[in-house]
Amino acid sequence: MRKDGLSQKAYVPIKEGDSYEPFVDASESLAEFTLKSVGLGILFGIIFGAANAYLGLRAGLTISTSIPVAVMTVAVFRALSRVGVKGTILETNISQTTGSASSSLASGVIFTLPALFMWGMPPELLQMTLLAMCGGLLGILFMIPLRRFLIEREHGKLPYPEGTACAEVLVANEIGGGRARFVFYGLAGGAFFKFLTSWVRVIPGDIHVNIPFLKKGQLGMDLSAALFGVGYILGPRIAAVMVGGGLLSWLIIIPAIAYWGEARTVPFFPETVHLIRDMEPGQIWTRYVRYIGAGAVATAGIVTLIRSIPVMISSFRIGASQLSERVGESASEGGSDAAATKARTANDLPLKVVGIGMLAIAAVLILVPQVFGSVGGIGIRAVAAFCVVVFAFFFVTVASRIVGLVGVTSNPTSGMTIAALLGTASIFLFFGWTDAFGKAAALTVGCVVAIAASISGDTSQDLKTGFLLGATPRKQQTAELIGVITSAVFVCLTVLALGKGFGFGSTELPAPQATLMKLVIDGVLDQNLPWMLVAIGAGIALACEVARIPSLPFAVGVYLPVSTMTPIFVGGLIRLWMERTAKDDATATDRRERGVLLGSGFVGGEGLLGVGIALVAVAKSRRPDGIGTEWLGSELVAMLVGAAAFAVFIAWFFRSVRGVAK
Repeated sequence: MRKDGLSQKAYVPIKEGDSYEPFVDASESLAEFTLKSVGLGILFGIIFGAANAYLGLRAGLTISTSIPVAVMTVAVFRALSRVGVKGTILETNISQTTGSASSSLASGVIFTLPALFMWGMPPELLQMTLLAMCGGLLGILFMIPLRRFLIEREHGKLPYPEGTACAEVLVANEIGGGRARFVFYGLAGGAFFKFLTSWVRVIPGDIHVNIPFLKKGQLGMDLSAALFGVGYILGPRIAAVMVGGGLLSWLIIIPAIAYWGEARTVPFFPETVHLIRDMEPGQIWTRYVRYIGAGAVATAGIVTLIRSIPVMISSFRIGASQLSERVGESASEGGSDAAATKARTANDLPLKVVGIGMLAIAAVLILVPQVFGSVGGIGIRAVAAFCVVVFAFFFVTVASRIVGLVGVTSNPTSGMTIAALLGTASIFLFFGWTDAFGKAAALTVGCVVAIAASISGDTSQDLKTGFLLGATPRKQQTAELIGVITSAVFVCLTVLALGKGFGFGSTELPAPQATLMKLVIDGVLDQNLPWMLVAIGAGIALACEVARIPSLPFAVGVYLPVSTMTPIFVGGLIRLWMERTAKDDATATDRRERGVLLGSGFVGGEGLLGVGIALVAVAKSRRPDGIGTEWLGSELVAMLVGAAAFAVFIAWFFRSVRGVAK
C-alpha cells in the first residue's frame, strides 16, 4: 500500500506499455467485501436514499452521496478499531459503493412515479419496488461489460470527477485526517432546524415580502438548511443562475401576467374559475408560470440532449464495439481457469451473469403484471418492456461515458427521461393506447429508464474510485447490486410516506420533475396543454442558450418558487466568499471540502426529519401541531425572528468551516 497518497498517474493518461499503480497493489489481499462494510453501506444508503427522495421532491434535484457515506464509514470503523475491530480502505470503498446506489434509485423514482398519484392512479409498494429494482439492476448490468474500456483504457481521458474526489477523500483519511465529524454536525444541525420550523413550529418555515409599486411582485425565502447546503455544494455560478430564473418568474413574469389580466372579465385557460386580478401571486405561479417553467425545463433538457448527440453517438459506437470485443474475449478466455489467472483488480462479474440477469429482468417486465400495473394484457407489457430495454441500453451506454467527462451532477438524466417518454408515448399513440392506463405504462417505462441511466453514472464513478484505490471490480459490482436490492423498498416506502403526509404537488413537496413528466405524457396523448405558455418557456430556454447561460439550471429556477432558489443562492454566495478570501489554494480546497461535507449533512438531517414528520402525519392523519408562531405576535415579527434564527444558523456554518481552516 502506498504511504504518500494516490499516484501522480491517477490524473493523467497512461502511456502505451505503461500501467497505473493503484493505492492498494493488486498483489495485496486486504479485507474488502465483508459483512460490516456491506452492512454499513446498506444502513447509510437507506438514510441518504430517504433524504435524497425528500430533497428531490422538494427542489427537483438530488446530491451525490458517495463521499458522505465514505467518511461516515471511516468514522464508524475508527470507533470499532477501539474495541479491536479494524477496517480497511477497501472495506470503506465497498461501503460507499453499496450506499451510493440508493441516491440513483431515489432520483428515478421521484422524477416519475409521483405523477401516477397526480393522475389518481397511486401505485402499490410492490409495483414501485419492482420498477426501482428493475431499473437499478438493468443499469448496473449494462455497465459491467464497459468497465474495462471506460475506466481502464480511457483513464486520464475520462476524469470521472466525483469518483476521483471520493478516492482522494478515502486516501486522505487513510494517511491522516478526520473529517467525518462535519457530516455528523450537519446531520444534527439540519435535523434541529427542521425540527424548529416543521415539528414544533416555533419559527416560520419561510419568509416573504411584497414588492412595493410592482403588481403582485413578491420575493420569499425558505428557511431550509438542506437547500442552503445544496447551494454550497453546487457553488456560486449554478446557484446564481437558478435564482436568476426564479427572479424572472416572480419579478417579471407574474407582474406582467397581473398587469395584462387586470382588465380581463373571464378566467384565462388553464384557470377556469378565478379571474387573474383576484388571484394571489402563488396562484398565478401555480396556474400559469408552472407551465412556462415546464416548457423551459423540457426544452432545456432536450437541448442538452441534442448538444450531447455527437458524444452520445460516439459513445454508443464505442460502447457497442467494446461490448462485442468483450464478448469475444470472454469466449476466448476459456472459462473460470482463465478468470482465476486475472489480476484481482481486473476481475469483473462474468458476462454470463450479465446475460442471465438481463433476460430475467426482461421476463419480469413482461410476465409479472404488477410491474407496469393495470395497463392491459401481455401485448402492451411486451411493447413497454421492449421500450425499456432499447432506451435503457442506449442511455446507459451514453450516460456512463458522459459522466466521465462532466460528472454525475451534469448528467442530462431529465433530458434522457423526456426523450424516452416522448418515444414511448409516440409508440403508444400509434397503437391507440391513449387512455389512463397507457399514460401509466409510458410513465413506468420512463421510471425504469431514468433509474438505469442515473445508476449507470453512479456505478461508473464508483468503479473509477475502485480503480484508483485498487479494489476488486466484481466485488464492487456485487455491492452495487446489493445496494439496489436492499434500498429499493426503503426509498419507495419513503416516497409513499411523504406523499401521504404532505401530498405531491403541494407547497412542501412540489415534485417538479414528476409534474414535468406528467405534462410531457399529457401533451402527447391528450394534446390539451396550454401550448402558448409552454412555448413561452421554450423561448426562454432557447434565449438562454443564445446568451450562453446554462439553460437547465435557469429553467429549473423559472419552474420552482423563488423561495426555494433563494437559500440555494445564499449557500453559493457563502462558498464564493469562503474561497475568494482564502489565503492560498490549499485553504480554499480545505474550506470547500469541509463545507460540502457539512452541507451534505444538512441535506441528510433535514431529509430524515422530513420523513419522520411525514410518518407521524400518516399515523395521526395530520401533521404535528407543534407550538406555532402565535407566541411571536404578528406575522411580521414571526418572519423577522425566523430570519434571525436562520442568520444565526448560517453564522454557525460559517464559523465551523472557516474557523477550523489551518
